[in-house]
Amino acid sequence: MPSTQKRASVWGDRFDVIQYAIIVGLWLAVSAATAQELDTNRPVMYRARVEPHWFAQTNEVTNRFWYRVEVGKDQHEYVLVDASSGRRERAFDHDRMAQALNDVAKRDFTALTLPFTSLQFSNGGKSLLLSSSNGAWSCDLETYQVRRVGTNEEGRRENLFRGPRQRRPVGPRPEEGARSPDGKLEAVVRGDNLFVRDLKTEKETALSYDANPNSSYTRDMDRERYVEMEYEARDPLTPEPEVYWSPDSRRLVAMRRTPGTHRSVYLIESSPEDQLQPKLESYPYLKAGDAVPIRKPRLFDVEAMKEIPVDDGLFSNPWSIGDVRWSTNSSRFTFLYNQRGHQVLRIVAVDASTGKASVIVDERSPTFICYSAKYYAEYLDETGEIIWMSERDGWNHLYLYDAASGQVKNQITRGEWVVRGVDYVDKRARQIWFEAGGVAPGQDPYWVQYCRVNFDGSGMTVLTPGEGTHGIQPSPDGRYFIDTMSRLDLPPVTELRSGADGALICKLEGADVHETLAKGWRPPERFAAKGRDGVTDIYGDIWRPKDFAPAKKYPVIEDIYAGPQDSYAPVSYRPFYQQQKLADRGFIVVQMDGMGTSNRSKKFHDTCWKNLGDAGFADRIPWIKAAAARDASFDLSRVGIYGTSAGGQNALRGLLDHGDFYKAGVADSGCHDNRMDKIWWNEQWMGWPVDESYTRSSNVTDAHKLQGKLLLMVGEMDRNVDPSSTMQVVNALIHANKDFELLFMPGAGHGVAGTPYGARRLVDFFARTLLAGEEQRPQ
Repeated sequence: MPSTQKRASVWGDRFDVIQYAIIVGLWLAVSAATAQELDTNRPVMYRARVEPHWFAQTNEVTNRFWYRVEVGKDQHEYVLVDASSGRRERAFDHDRMAQALNDVAKRDFTALTLPFTSLQFSNGGKSLLLSSSNGAWSCDLETYQVRRVGTNEEGRRENLFRGPRQRRPVGPRPEEGARSPDGKLEAVVRGDNLFVRDLKTEKETALSYDANPNSSYTRDMDRERYVEMEYEARDPLTPEPEVYWSPDSRRLVAMRRTPGTHRSVYLIESSPEDQLQPKLESYPYLKAGDAVPIRKPRLFDVEAMKEIPVDDGLFSNPWSIGDVRWSTNSSRFTFLYNQRGHQVLRIVAVDASTGKASVIVDERSPTFICYSAKYYAEYLDETGEIIWMSERDGWNHLYLYDAASGQVKNQITRGEWVVRGVDYVDKRARQIWFEAGGVAPGQDPYWVQYCRVNFDGSGMTVLTPGEGTHGIQPSPDGRYFIDTMSRLDLPPVTELRSGADGALICKLEGADVHETLAKGWRPPERFAAKGRDGVTDIYGDIWRPKDFAPAKKYPVIEDIYAGPQDSYAPVSYRPFYQQQKLADRGFIVVQMDGMGTSNRSKKFHDTCWKNLGDAGFADRIPWIKAAAARDASFDLSRVGIYGTSAGGQNALRGLLDHGDFYKAGVADSGCHDNRMDKIWWNEQWMGWPVDESYTRSSNVTDAHKLQGKLLLMVGEMDRNVDPSSTMQVVNALIHANKDFELLFMPGAGHGVAGTPYGARRLVDFFARTLLAGEEQRPQ
């Protein structure tokens, strides 16, 4: 079981992938920044992290690793583990090492303050080479004689400490490049047409004659500019084709493009640091409903210097076409077709001789296909098979396809649980290692377990037992793995287990949280209650003040983010969550995952389709009421709500549709009208073409329904969500004669609540609106 690879999928469209990463990353960054600003003296935990350094597999030592673990503030211990025997011990005598090092370096190290960051054993484990930021030393473990390593040995040390490179297997990648595999020809663009150049004679011959600026073989910078120019500063004027040569160099596929909408968002930086006058900035930004640039494959016979026509009936309306790959015998090529509206996802094959297109995989959904988070395809060229991920039976599972016929050979995983990601495919053993949610009956469905299954669906094995959520680190050869398990009320426990069956070999560490407990910390509570259907369990968390008094009544504040791309209520142990700082000001803070979020059944997820205004409130409000029914300290006459980005949209929606329940809300950087926000995120859940469902979910349209106290936050330099989305809400509220507060923050980007000032304003707002008349705790 070689090294894990999170969602080892092979997206053909970098635009979509990077945008997904951006929004998730920004959401996490806002949460992290808020936590950092709210508490600069948070508690820590020790013995919580194990980073193994496996020995190289030689005749001298095998199946051994070492790690450095934090045991106190600026204190560490070095541990050596023999995986084959399960023996765990200190890697060396820490006291003798400290004394020996002090004698040589004239320092005052102790057994737990040794400075080493890397170790390398040699001579059958009798010698040790140690590295730190200030240099390196060698030590004879029999005599504990220490000497500083010289220049030559230090150069050698760099290679020794690098350690074995862990394999991160992926499926075969499409070979894109202008030069043919035999090195004789190169594809080039002249004007907008495609040519091939003989690299020996430099003679150029046209392959196409009818291209023009509106139908060109040049790389589509309209689509790539949004990504490339921002992050790679690519020259948009370089005429460069996107071509895929057949392995035998006889044919090539070139992507022909038509441009889409040329939309830009404009921002005014009112207070730039380097000048007095404001600055105007703009950047490409497609919004829901805009015409997308279209790229389609065209097939050419290079020997005959002619195009082989390909009927595009199977891929006529693309959102994207990518993952182009030739068969090893050059008889056909395949590509992934994602249809606009995200209800059709296909692998299409094209015969290289005739140009005839056929369907290999035809994934369809009456709602949406979650291509950004649940797409996975592994091509098994040696056996002519494809492993494919699908929610077709109502749960996210894996299927084995015959790549030639397009028939499903068998369903690999099945049951009322979900595959959360594929980590490794062992093609020789025909086994898959993957992450699963809800696979253990009766457990929290959001806990992640690691499993293994055979290609034919047999041999399903849960490798990480225990009641908690897991993360693993496999050994380079896959024979062992390190499993770290935790849950909200259980600090991390790290164990060494067998890669064959998950059997426990030895316990490595149990997190030390004594400092956390000494500061009066209490873990959040995990709680489940029935959702809107009276059947489905909704899971969430509850944070109480550290000086919580059961006899007292507390206002309740919901931290909301109902983005359909994931689930959000924490399930793992941390010594601090940002919600706790707000709770310690005198609130009960809650967060839950209502219907419409991900990582449950397809039916659960489909609630969001054309319905982002729902935001799961029909599950959230009953959940809060159920929690209050068992805990009299919940004061449901004082309930607030806050969120950022999609959470900002959700928070305002709570006041618009459920103002009888939520009395105050903070909506930060919200995408308040899905027609104003980025195209990929909104069309994936709201569909295409844009229809009345967008209007129904718009906070601008319903602004006149506002009840309760509202604080809107937005940064004038927000490049994730157009700030005009918030200002259009402001305009609608003014026209409806509604009172509200606005924090329009100069120079700030996405997530004003993540800044020190914004974080303080959020806390102060809830203190004024929900704690009025009470003695307020100092911040």
